[in-house]
Amino acid sequence: MGRFFWQHSRLAVCAVCFVYCELCAGQQNPQSPPAPLPDSPGATAQKSAPAASPDEEQTKRIMGLLPNFRSVSPGAQVRKESTRDKLITATEDNFDYTSLLFAGVIAADSFVSKGTPEFHQGGAGFARYYWHTVADQSVENYFVELIVPAMTHEDSRYFAMGRQGGGFGKRFGYSLSRVIRTRTDAGKPTFNTAEIAGSAAAVSVSMFYYPSAERTVGNGLRNWGLDITYDAVTFAFHEFWPDIRQAAFGKRTKAAVSPQGPSR
Repeated sequence: MGRFFWQHSRLAVCAVCFVYCELCAGQQNPQSPPAPLPDSPGATAQKSAPAASPDEEQTKRIMGLLPNFRSVSPGAQVRKESTRDKLITATEDNFDYTSLLFAGVIAADSFVSKGTPEFHQGGAGFARYYWHTVADQSVENYFVELIVPAMTHEDSRYFAMGRQGGGFGKRFGYSLSRVIRTRTDAGKPTFNTAEIAGSAAAVSVSMFYYPSAERTVGNGLRNWGLDITYDAVTFAFHEFWPDIRQAAFGKRTKAAVSPQGPSR
């Protein structure tokens, strides 16, 4: 999901050349499913429990609206995430119609509150707020979900624990920990370089894109911390979305995320 709530986060350009080389190198070859992380719900689910029930399946959208393309249901068998897969999900997160809509909402809020005075008011001022917001969420998503994971060979998906993995406290702690702990493409546990370094890189890029008055170390550190915090909260929401759906609607939702990877 895009960075909708932090207007002054980051922006602009990504390392397209590296991604292009990775794609041309043939990372689309079929792979056998990697072993799950020792501390991930997949490890427990595959060893001692069946796949999640339909009531625990992650859906492609939350409430039929918000993108949820990177979440994997508890116990789902998944193939290796290729660079092409990373490109698809990052692009879906960036340019989904809801992302563009919410960017407009956040831009409007910043416009009214004069969050960046240098943008001024009027139609031209709102246009500046809007495209800065879209650029912010795009560059951050591409760094965290595509560029850095492709370089470090990390899996950018969120593997939900589900009710079989433990109680509320354990699941909540697990979801928050995913900002610093993830799995490699080979299925081994690793530090989440994509999240930590990717967010920092995105904030650094924004320094070249915003007015000079906004280019301060304090703003950069604030935006970096807010971005990581936002992703942690987002992971928690994704973890408990099936529970919320069941409690609110009391029925199954059919369009579950495919265990084979992101949607096409």
